[in-house]
Amino acid sequence: MVITGIGAVTPVGNNAADTWAALIAGRSGIGRITRFDATGCTAQIAGEVKNFEPTKALATPLHPRGPGGEPVTAAFNGKDLKKFGRFTHLGTVAAVEAYADSGLDAHRAGLDANRMGVNLGVGLGGLPEMEAMHDTWKAGGFRKISPFFIIQIAPNLLAGQVSLLLDFRGPNMSVASACATSGHAMGEAAAAIIRGDADVMIAGGAESTVTPLAIGAFAQMRALSTRNDAPEQASRPYDQDRDGFVLGEGGVVFVLEELEIAKKRGARIYAELRGYGASADAHHLSSLAPGAEGSARAMRAALSRAGLAPSEVDYVSAHATSTPGGDGEEAAAIAGVFAENKASLHVSGVKSMTGHLLGGAGAMGAFAAVLAVHHGIVPPTINLANIDPACAATGLNFTPNTAVKKTVRAALANSFGFGGTNASLVVAKI
Repeated sequence: MVITGIGAVTPVGNNAADTWAALIAGRSGIGRITRFDATGCTAQIAGEVKNFEPTKALATPLHPRGPGGEPVTAAFNGKDLKKFGRFTHLGTVAAVEAYADSGLDAHRAGLDANRMGVNLGVGLGGLPEMEAMHDTWKAGGFRKISPFFIIQIAPNLLAGQVSLLLDFRGPNMSVASACATSGHAMGEAAAAIIRGDADVMIAGGAESTVTPLAIGAFAQMRALSTRNDAPEQASRPYDQDRDGFVLGEGGVVFVLEELEIAKKRGARIYAELRGYGASADAHHLSSLAPGAEGSARAMRAALSRAGLAPSEVDYVSAHATSTPGGDGEEAAAIAGVFAENKASLHVSGVKSMTGHLLGGAGAMGAFAAVLAVHHGIVPPTINLANIDPACAATGLNFTPNTAVKKTVRAALANSFGFGGTNASLVVAKI
């Protein structure tokens, strides 16, 4: 199956084009937290989505129910906005962009809505709304609890809202597998097409957990960077001075389509989704297995399903969170899987610019891989000033600080999560 539409709302851009431009320019979207007062917390920085307008009118109205149906003029209207959590706002706007970008809307009369499905994941769900509603209940009692609260926090409501808005009546589901969530969502959406359950799937994920409890909890785990005086330099995968990840938020969504249907309607094809691998470390709840052994199995499974040799892959969009342990373990696994072509392979970590989108991280990594294939540009790992000797010993090229123009025949994107869950995706030129 192929990717025919892309949408993104991220810390570096409120649409896919701006996000890609920022990535290849090496521009950071990380800054001081504005969504709450982080005074007293050791970590006071995050990758927040800025100037976000979920009710912004679309440049061209969409007609997913045909010319006689009610048009979609915006992802949300002002009245409906309060019904949903911020992760649903972010993910729905990205999904609407992906759908519009795919060109499917002009062909809806000839497409069966029953064979168009949605798989959009979220890792933690409506945490901001949970925190706020708890405060409301404590202050005002049960009568002050919003009747929309469950809709605001339920993880599958993102997929549900997109299905409702765009009239996708096929498989409708949500994956929750920590930071591998949207990688799994994309792989399982592809599997639905392979099984014959759908011809088109909207897939990806979103997250919005820049909240006191999330920041505070990750800080208490000593997982977050405390480089509060230089936020844009805080996320620094593979650098010997990295001190933890930076939490981010956003939504990244793709339209996956059966190849022959896409060709028949003359769709613009970004890349083919060739392979998907999933595995479990069965080692530790929050740390990679030694040498990222489980991650390596996911990469090899994705390559095997893609029918590609490692030497046919030119770029790895790494999970690369900027944590002291994880980066080196993943690098060792990549070096092992791609031992035969390390000299020509490029590796990079776009979390250096966006921060860690948790449930949206897998799709964010896939975004970099897909557009690297499509445009022939590898985005950089920024803030890589002094490479960690252990990472350097792998012999990998981590694409430090500056994007590289090159033909990318195929790319692999990794995403790994708490609980030892791993997802790898392989995308390639048609």
